[in-house]
Amino acid sequence: MRKNLKTALGICLLAASCSHGVYRGWPEYLGGPDRNHYTTLSQITRENVRQLEIAWTYTMRDSGQVQTNPIVVDGILYGITPSVQVFALNAATGEEIWRFGEPLIESHNTGRGVAYWTDGREKRIFHTIGPRLYAIDALNGKPIPSFGSGGYIDLHLGLPEIAAGKYINSNTPGTIFEDLIIMPVRLSEGSDAAPGDIRAFNVRTGELAWTFHTIPYPGEFGYETFPEDAWQNTYVGAANNWSGMSVDRKRGILFVPTGSAAYDFYGGNRPGENLFANCLLALDARTGKRIWHYQFVHHDIWDRDLPAPPNLITLTHNGRRTDAVAQVTKQGYVFVFERKTGKPLFDIKEIPVPPSDLPGEITWPTQPVPVKPAPFARMSTSLTESDIPLWIADREKILETFRASRKEQWAPPSREGTLLFPGYDGAAEWGGAAVDVETGVMYVNSNEMAWIMQMVEVPGVQAMQQLSPGARVYSARCSSCHGPGRQGNSASGYPALNNLKGRLGKPYVSGLVASGKGMMPGINLNTEEKEALISFLYDEENTSEGQGGKETVIAGKDQVPFVSTGYNKFLDANGLPAFSPPYGSLTAIDLNNGEHLWRIVLGEDPKLKEMGIGNTGTENYGGPVVTQNGLLFIAATKDGKFRAFDKKNGHLLWETDLPAASFATPATYEIDGRQYIVLACGGTKLGSPKGNSYVAYALPKR
Repeated sequence: MRKNLKTALGICLLAASCSHGVYRGWPEYLGGPDRNHYTTLSQITRENVRQLEIAWTYTMRDSGQVQTNPIVVDGILYGITPSVQVFALNAATGEEIWRFGEPLIESHNTGRGVAYWTDGREKRIFHTIGPRLYAIDALNGKPIPSFGSGGYIDLHLGLPEIAAGKYINSNTPGTIFEDLIIMPVRLSEGSDAAPGDIRAFNVRTGELAWTFHTIPYPGEFGYETFPEDAWQNTYVGAANNWSGMSVDRKRGILFVPTGSAAYDFYGGNRPGENLFANCLLALDARTGKRIWHYQFVHHDIWDRDLPAPPNLITLTHNGRRTDAVAQVTKQGYVFVFERKTGKPLFDIKEIPVPPSDLPGEITWPTQPVPVKPAPFARMSTSLTESDIPLWIADREKILETFRASRKEQWAPPSREGTLLFPGYDGAAEWGGAAVDVETGVMYVNSNEMAWIMQMVEVPGVQAMQQLSPGARVYSARCSSCHGPGRQGNSASGYPALNNLKGRLGKPYVSGLVASGKGMMPGINLNTEEKEALISFLYDEENTSEGQGGKETVIAGKDQVPFVSTGYNKFLDANGLPAFSPPYGSLTAIDLNNGEHLWRIVLGEDPKLKEMGIGNTGTENYGGPVVTQNGLLFIAATKDGKFRAFDKKNGHLLWETDLPAASFATPATYEIDGRQYIVLACGGTKLGSPKGNSYVAYALPKR
């Protein structure tokens, strides 16, 4: 009891001291409701940034990928571990105050942050573990009993009955508006996905406040853009927000970017534009009513989800100050709109695109492309045979693949293979863009990785019946990523599943199937299907001859005749990109006039550097932070560096080696006149070593 009283007293004193002007924080995901990753803190400058040193390190009990952009409120830092426990630290020392969550449950997905709410008396942290949204006392880490049932609600709340038991998770923190929290959710990407309805919940009670149907119901705007029964969600789902939202609290407008309708790569069973998939929605934050929308991909069959919250910024456009909203995309475009009306600030053209040659697929005839700004990433049409480097292995085989692949702009998925560049993970990704709110300049890091998108015909019922029940489930739900022989695809991040015995226990794998992890969403299986799959994965099922008998229904996959062969990067036999660099970049764009200011290569590929090939850039995940006084901080790269650039010209000012690569956006704050910049270092992604720490940097104490 004495220790608890001492801890509580310490927290109260810390919070009290920080409310008297000696603290400036990072109170929300990506810095604020505008999601601009921007700070006015100025102690660290272009002149002294090279003096940065480690101020403190927090070592977690578990290790692995951490995508968290921590928040700092009242001198307390709130972050998430690799197994999605949430913790509170003294932000000046890194000393742990409290920690909440089931220890070392690795099958939960990664968490990108938490949300904070206060009415001036109560202080709450909102955090998700699996499908549960918890309300936690910000000072002691205890669930608040009056919220939902014992401190949490199930994120199935408010969805139609057909969503019961289906996979649902949330990687990204909710958005707070008054006494509401609006939650992003991650869903299955198959046609068994739950509907992606946008829902707001009361922060005090957990009760559902409002719902916006992203697959419209009869009588609702956009209903005619889907088949008439699509709203019942028996074969079409998702169109969800997973990447987070931004909010104009003064106007009460919530900006919600949405993903594709499911199944992601074949839409023959959902002809039409498919509103409100792939849209930026401007909703009344109090009621959920639509104010305006814009659709970036009509009838998406490329998995072109909107990857990050939009940036809210005031620009000088055509001589007039304009409150705007800017949305980055996986395609490498930036779209800029007037915030209240949705009117584009720069012209957008609907360009003709190639039709699909897959039976039953009816692609939309045009797709939108902004006249300005120019793309911040290369396109598939820009690659030629001369971009296949001489240093790569099996070059002739790579050239054969390249020649056989479709490469037109907006080329649809195909049986021969389509070169998708930028790839599935973008150009822009979930880290989002930073914007200097004074100058209107956007800083966006880009993945520059090509992928091969190939479709195969789904075996008919008779062929599937020749397989054992577990093999049927695996063939329909797992083989496109992990391979028909369970060999995996390590270059693309999909582990082999043919050697599980003695390596992973059945309870862990069973939990992983249900909850997902990292890129893998959970799979909606009934008990019989899951047991059959586990037996198959552990080679305990007789697969030598057909089973016949009762057909195992594979939810969703039996609804489409073609499926993707998986997420396959365009790599050579040594796992190196099969095309010329750069593989990662950083671009500054003046949103006032749509002009690019500079573009630099971001990162170094370690393997290519060993071969004497430099200035390559690397794939990158996690965004930048921009300061008022001229700095741009970013980690994100697999080479494990943390870098500071001059925001005016992109010149490198400082870099340091992290204990593990940081695939996360940093946060910066000030306590007692000392500015800190902190980032999560979990490694793991892109083949980088695992880590287990948060590291804060600051200038030496005077």
